[in-house]
Amino acid sequence: MTGMSAEGPTADTPKIDRRFALMFLVMLTIAAGNTALQSVLPALGRSLGVADSAVAAAFSVSALLWVIAAPFWANRSDRHGRRAMILLGVGGFSVSLALCGVFLLAGINAWIGGTAAFLCFIGGRLIYGTFGAAAPPAVQALVAGETTREERTKALTLLASAFGLGTILGPAIAPYLILGSIGGVEIGLAGPAFLFALFGVAVWITVRRMLPDDKIVPPHETHGASSAYPSIGGAPTGASVAAATGSHVEHVGYTDPRIRAWMIAGLVMGHAQAMTGQAIGFLVIDRLHLAPALALEPTGIVLMMGAGAALLAQWGIIPRLNMTPRQLVLTGLVLAAVGTALTGIATSLYTIATAYALASLGFGFTRPGFTAGSSLAVGANAQGSVAGKVTSINGASFVLGPSIGVGLYEAQHSLPYLVAGAACVVMIGYAYVALKDARDA
Repeated sequence: MTGMSAEGPTADTPKIDRRFALMFLVMLTIAAGNTALQSVLPALGRSLGVADSAVAAAFSVSALLWVIAAPFWANRSDRHGRRAMILLGVGGFSVSLALCGVFLLAGINAWIGGTAAFLCFIGGRLIYGTFGAAAPPAVQALVAGETTREERTKALTLLASAFGLGTILGPAIAPYLILGSIGGVEIGLAGPAFLFALFGVAVWITVRRMLPDDKIVPPHETHGASSAYPSIGGAPTGASVAAATGSHVEHVGYTDPRIRAWMIAGLVMGHAQAMTGQAIGFLVIDRLHLAPALALEPTGIVLMMGAGAALLAQWGIIPRLNMTPRQLVLTGLVLAAVGTALTGIATSLYTIATAYALASLGFGFTRPGFTAGSSLAVGANAQGSVAGKVTSINGASFVLGPSIGVGLYEAQHSLPYLVAGAACVVMIGYAYVALKDARDA
C-alpha cells in the first residue's frame, strides 16, 4: 500500500501506511495464533490422556464454523463498518485463546479431568471459528478502499501473504512460549494460548485507537471476501483476493461443467493435505518415542519445513516457471504422492521433516494450479463467483480432513499418509484426463 486512495494521492500517507501495517499484523496474528495452538495440541492431548481424535475434532469444529460464518461477516461488514468487524474478529480470537488456555490449565493441574478439559477447550474453539472469521474480509475491504484499482490487487495479495507467513511463525515460536510454574500453578503447554491471547488484546487495543469509526460513511464501494480457515498447510493461493476484486455478475455453481473437474480435484487434494498435516504432530511423538513435553521443538521443525516448502513453491518457484494450471496440478500431485508415502514410513526427525517438506512442496504446486485453472475456465463476469467457490473448497478441506486423517492414524500410524499418497496417484490419472487448460477447453 503506497498511501493512495481511490481518488488519488493523499496528504496522509504515513498514517495510511501505518494502518496497512496494522492490518497486516491483524491477519498475521489470527493465523499464527491458530497454527501455534495446532502445533501444541498433539502433545497437550497426549499429556492429558485424551484420544487423538478429540484433538482433531477441536479444529474440525472450529473450521466448520469458520466456513459457515465467514460469508456472513463479509456481508455484514458492508453494512456495519470495517472497524467493528475487525474488532469483533480480533476480540473473538483473544477471548477464544484465553478460554482455551484456562481450560487447558485446569486439565494440566488436574483441577478437572482431561476429557472434561478438552470438551471445554472445544467450546472455546467455537468462539474462534464463529467470530475470528469476521476480521479478514473487513481488513481486505478496508485496504481495498484505500488503494487505487491499479495497486489494489498487489496490496491485497501482500495482505493475504500474512496468513501464509503465520503458518510458519506460529509453529516456529510455539516451543518458546511454554511456561513453567507461576505461583505454584503449572502453565506448561497452555502458555502459547495465554500469550497469543495477550498479544491479541494488544492488537485489539491498537485497532480501536488507530482506526476511525466508519459506521456512518455512505455505502461502501469495495468489498471483502471470505478467507479460507488459517491452518497448517493452508497457505494462500490468491482466491480470496480474486473474490474481493473480481466480478460477480455471473453466478457459477460447483457443478458447472466448466469448473466441476477443478472443484473435485481441489476437494480431494485439499483433504489429502489436511489429513497429513493434522496427524504429523502425533507421528513425530510416536516415531521418535518422545514424551509429549519434549515433542514441541521437533514438531515445530517439521511444520516449519513443510510450511516453508509450500511457500517456496508459491512465492519462489512457480513465478519463475511458465507452467499451465494443469501442469502445476500434475507436477504437484507427483511430488505430494511421493512425499506423503515417504512420510508414512519415515522413522527419524530428518526423514520425517524432509518427506513432509516434499509433500508440502507438492501441495504448494497443486493449490495455485487449482485456483488458476478454475479462474481460467470461466469468463470475466464470473471471476468473483468462482474465486468464492475456490476459497470455500480450500476451507472445507479442513473441516473433515483433520478428523479423517487422525482417525486413520489411530487405526495405523502410516495409514493417513499412505491413503493420501494413493489419493494423489488416483488424482494424477483424473487430472490428466479431466482437467483442461484454457487453451484446450
